[in-house]
Amino acid sequence: MAKKGKSVAISSKKIFVLDTSVILYDHDAINNFHEHDVAIPIQVLEELDNFKSGNDTRNFEARSFIRLIDETSKQKLISDWIALKGSNSGKFKVVLNEKPLKIDAEEVYGKGKTDHKILNAALSLKEENPDKRVVLVSKDICLRLKAKALDLNAEDYETGKIKNVDELYAGKTEIGNFSESVIDDIKKNRSISSAEVELPAKTGNHFYILKNKRKTANVFYNHNLKTLSSVSTDAIFKIKPKNIEQAFAINALLDPEIKLVSIQGNAGTGKTLLALASALEQRKNFRQIYVTRPIVSLSNKDIGFLPGDAKSKTDPFMAPIWDNLRFIKEQFIGDEKMSAKIDELISTEKIAIAPLAFIRGRTLTKIFFIIDEAQNLTPHEVKTIISRAGEHTKVVFTGDIYQIDTPYLDSESNGLSYLIENAKNHPLYAHITLHKGERSELANLANELL
Repeated sequence: MAKKGKSVAISSKKIFVLDTSVILYDHDAINNFHEHDVAIPIQVLEELDNFKSGNDTRNFEARSFIRLIDETSKQKLISDWIALKGSNSGKFKVVLNEKPLKIDAEEVYGKGKTDHKILNAALSLKEENPDKRVVLVSKDICLRLKAKALDLNAEDYETGKIKNVDELYAGKTEIGNFSESVIDDIKKNRSISSAEVELPAKTGNHFYILKNKRKTANVFYNHNLKTLSSVSTDAIFKIKPKNIEQAFAINALLDPEIKLVSIQGNAGTGKTLLALASALEQRKNFRQIYVTRPIVSLSNKDIGFLPGDAKSKTDPFMAPIWDNLRFIKEQFIGDEKMSAKIDELISTEKIAIAPLAFIRGRTLTKIFFIIDEAQNLTPHEVKTIISRAGEHTKVVFTGDIYQIDTPYLDSESNGLSYLIENAKNHPLYAHITLHKGERSELANLANELL
């Protein structure tokens, strides 16, 4: 302990205290703090015990973390510091927090709440280790604010976060004053070698709008072929692109060489509709079209609270997808043969619409797989979904990174932002951000003004 009146030299080594929200976001979080030590309050283990059953991703994260702790501790006491694996890793322990404290969060904020006990665990480590900086790490902003009010360092969990999200990769670039002869050549031949054209550094598949005073060419740069090809604005499955960004999206969705696509944009920009129409256009190339979205319950109520069987519980969450499918079917009014074909695709489950939790454990082979509302996924969930893709499968993520309904996720830490930033240079991937709303002028008013 420090002598009265003398300051304590603070070591560069820190102790990070993780709360439940961090573990449910990333079960491997304890291995992401390099040489620093990591502590878990015993209350976190108690909360994880309540999450370990079920098919939701947070249930998977809870189970994975419990197994990880079991493997790390072996026969050792988890209340003692245990070395983590890796030559440059710190130590790990579970904080039992049984000692009286100089500052007691439960006395300040009230007794009986788990968050306050977690704060006390961090405060006890701070008292025991005056030579180290103790930091509470939480995805819960309210808990971080409470910690700071008690003079306890608190931070968000940064692993997987994307910085400068307002400058996130958009998938397209507009270039003015471009050579008219090159534009004519692209339009005439449909495709030319990129070696003939001077473009910004090309490190992945990318869309370009090439302009001069008189002409415009909308093109796709193929990273593998090193070509620039003209992008069609033709309709697919009777859905015609209403702007060039939608045409770019369709181009990526129809390209058989691109196995992973993401489409980001505000409500009403056509993300899900374009993905579904493109899937139907290519229905003969895939064994099944599978459309899904993560279930985000209102008022923190699980679907188990809702009456009925699994289908009746989940159908309300799937309603926007059915709305898009119904809109596509309406384009074929008068064409009884195609209307009947769409009905047959649904009845035979050639088109399957179900919550994301229902695909756990499946290997997705020869499937056109659309994940809607992907902004409500964690980076680990996105990685898990892509890792399930089998041969001849195409995976499409759609969403709006500014419309997140999941606690502890934001525009920087969600799985869609993570995917866009980390996959943008891969030759199997293409992305486009849609800016213009096409639902209605009234919907545009809401996005722009309200």
